[in-house]
Amino acid sequence: MTASATNDIIARAVEVLKENDQGAYTVPTKGLYPFQWNWDSCLTALGLAHYDEARAWTEIETLFAHQWPDGMVPHIVFHVWNDGYFPGPEVWRTGRPTATSGITQPAVAGFAVRRLFDRARDKTLARERASALLPKIDAWHRWFYETRDPKGEGLVAIIHPWESGRDNSIDWDDAFERVPTEGVEPYIRRDTLHADPAHRPTREQYDRYIWLVQHFRGLGWDNARLHDASPFQVVDPGFNAILIRAAADLADLAQALGDTAIAAANRARAEKGLAAMERLWSDAQGQYLCLDRITGKRIDSASVGGILPAFAAIPTARAQALAATVERLAANARYVVPSHDPGDPRFDAKRYWRGPVWLVVNYMISDGLAAAGHNDAARRITQSSLDLIRESGFAEYYDPLTGEPLGGGRFTWTAAMVIEFLRHAS
Repeated sequence: MTASATNDIIARAVEVLKENDQGAYTVPTKGLYPFQWNWDSCLTALGLAHYDEARAWTEIETLFAHQWPDGMVPHIVFHVWNDGYFPGPEVWRTGRPTATSGITQPAVAGFAVRRLFDRARDKTLARERASALLPKIDAWHRWFYETRDPKGEGLVAIIHPWESGRDNSIDWDDAFERVPTEGVEPYIRRDTLHADPAHRPTREQYDRYIWLVQHFRGLGWDNARLHDASPFQVVDPGFNAILIRAAADLADLAQALGDTAIAAANRARAEKGLAAMERLWSDAQGQYLCLDRITGKRIDSASVGGILPAFAAIPTARAQALAATVERLAANARYVVPSHDPGDPRFDAKRYWRGPVWLVVNYMISDGLAAAGHNDAARRITQSSLDLIRESGFAEYYDPLTGEPLGGGRFTWTAAMVIEFLRHAS
């Protein structure tokens, strides 16, 4: 790509970021998602830093200003009133000073803050801002292992599909069958007013999502009780890999900032987690698989969640196998990495996390594969991502077979990831 073309794409990406900037936080896209989302913000900060470092730090600080006393960082912060999204604060009823949801999301903050710190042009500013965030992120990591790994196995469970960020993944289908639908309060979805219903989770899935929210609300959002009380407890390799990578990055950051206690705690979490991840490996699939904690069995579902562990410092042989899996998927999809294997009869090229490509996942997988020395696979992912942008704009997600833009348009973290891809490619 020429320098002129690169600069043009970056300029258009910056326009999207500024368009969705609310001053102290960004929204994922106007209309469909009018509030602040957890992992969206942390990854968006990487794009914001391209043109305003102080604003990038503020993005993450705004999120952590609404951390719960027990250490949890909620997946949504409802900064303003807006009836364009369901479920809103009137459904969650978490009782926070500023309304939030009562569940969390993938813990990318440790990774994002370390990357902002390492790249900072203003080192004084970076040291000040990172030092203030360090104990908050550490508290979040501690919360995960205290409340979502009750037996100290080294891996945490999600208790609601929304926590994974991969809301309606095929990975959850079997375990989700245990979640009832009876007694769900009447509701009107808002997402299908902004996006094609055929591309979104089904009504039955939404009933189960809301049942879980009501169930946890009935328990007073007591995180000491929610894990064991949930009929949905899944150990997601992608979710855990992100947490492991964040813990390792936070350990390095803490060491650089002189906090040896936080460094040691997070290094121990990362090491224990990496060892425990081996239980999720499948030779037959050439990737990691989810574990249903209630049945104690692995879930036979080859999704992108099992390739995401490339993001962590997994063993060399595992990284090599994941690179080979990406190459195999590339033979069956015009664009990689599809969120589910196209060879699976349950694959759906257009429905949210049951097939489409997401650039944010591509970014993490390519980052990990490049670090492990699998540059060809990493470059393939980067090139595929940039091809999608050139052909289909800054969409929420894309059909891996045709490249059709899907979901929300002019999407914040898509724009941020494009800047990251181009920065790495240059």
